[in-house]
Amino acid sequence: MFFVDTLEIEGLGNRSYLAGGARGAVVVDPPRDIDQVIAAAAKRGVRIAYVAETHVHNDYVTGGLELARVTGASYLVPAGARVSFARTPVADGDTVTVDEGLVLRALATPGHTPHHTSYVMEEDGRGAAAFTGGSLLIGAVGRPDLVEPRLTEELARAQHASAHRLADELDDEVPVLPTHGFGSFCSSSQAEGDSTTIGGERKANDALTLDVDTFVERVLAGLDDVPAYYAHMGPANAAGPAPVDLTPPERADAGQIARRLAAGEWVVDLRSRTAFAEGHVAGSFNFERDGKLATYLAWLIPWGKPVTLLADTPEHVADAQRELARVGIDRPAAAATGEPVGWVRAGEELASFPRARFADLAGVRERGEDVVVLDVRRDSERAAGHVEGAVHIPIHQLHGRLDEVPSGTVWVHCAGGMRAAIAASLLDAAGRDVVAVDDGFDAAGEAGLTVTRH
Repeated sequence: MFFVDTLEIEGLGNRSYLAGGARGAVVVDPPRDIDQVIAAAAKRGVRIAYVAETHVHNDYVTGGLELARVTGASYLVPAGARVSFARTPVADGDTVTVDEGLVLRALATPGHTPHHTSYVMEEDGRGAAAFTGGSLLIGAVGRPDLVEPRLTEELARAQHASAHRLADELDDEVPVLPTHGFGSFCSSSQAEGDSTTIGGERKANDALTLDVDTFVERVLAGLDDVPAYYAHMGPANAAGPAPVDLTPPERADAGQIARRLAAGEWVVDLRSRTAFAEGHVAGSFNFERDGKLATYLAWLIPWGKPVTLLADTPEHVADAQRELARVGIDRPAAAATGEPVGWVRAGEELASFPRARFADLAGVRERGEDVVVLDVRRDSERAAGHVEGAVHIPIHQLHGRLDEVPSGTVWVHCAGGMRAAIAASLLDAAGRDVVAVDDGFDAAGEAGLTVTRH
């Protein structure tokens, strides 16, 4: 009996898959923290016979090499991928038997990378599932601009051809099981819905409904910013990632936190933006653990900078540590838990700043108060509408452009509040007077603020 278990990697917007039969299974695109994969296989009572990578990933550190080592599985990696470790290279048309009646067939689908390979699970000779990695996604395709700028258009055209190959070779009812598209910046656009089939994509995916020139033009026009840490993921995966270490970090007391801040290290408060605004260690930054912690912290932090984590509980530290390991931030320098009053030395006070709504900002402007409005959304978001007169610095650029923020009290906003909280903490740490707008952007126009659209 064929099965597929989906492993959600929510913080990164990715998925991994465990698929197989009564005794044997394959894992496709495993995360760095392989313990959850092993637990899923144990629950099924199956042996992991194969670990398969669809491509050398640009957005996270794979656990594939370590999972294959620990389980003794064969490690299937596209033959065209340049890697520095022993693996089983797979080319278009290669097959392996996963379990009785279950065959995994490699299908070359270049586009997201030149070597990208999808895998079709065939049950008794018929396609049962297509593991499409960063090729055909739900209503989209994997972005083609992460390998080399000069290859972007060529790879976009390859994505179109690969999507058509999948559609031509597989029946409409075959499930499409991508790795990206659930919040990952590896997707050309975000998924609408939670599941799909070849037939569903045939009707709705631009790659299958548009001619190649129109498709390429639309894909290239829609490409957005690339997280800075992506530059480190491909090389780490090609070299062969080291085993992950999730043991608890060193405990930091108030004195150590102060010394680390003085040394220019990053102290990251994982609590909610509401709690952080009410009271926090001066100089610390707020990256909510329930937000896109790994994506935004890895994007903003100078690579290799030591990071100390502050959280309500040890469990919250452990969750964050797991997320960060997935993007190559392997070991927090230290951590502290409990109440924030315990994170500052005797006689020192916690810092704070106010939170507000767009209606409050409208009131301030109506009274003629001179304030700075800072929009930290991405360029594509701002193009769809922005508050008139707002200064624009995307969140991922703010740490290096703080001196460009005009003088005065800064009212900082994003689309919903999370990125505004990060930005507010950066400004607060730099000694600026700041108000974090914790509100949905739709409320700006409703509050009477003039919203300009391009």
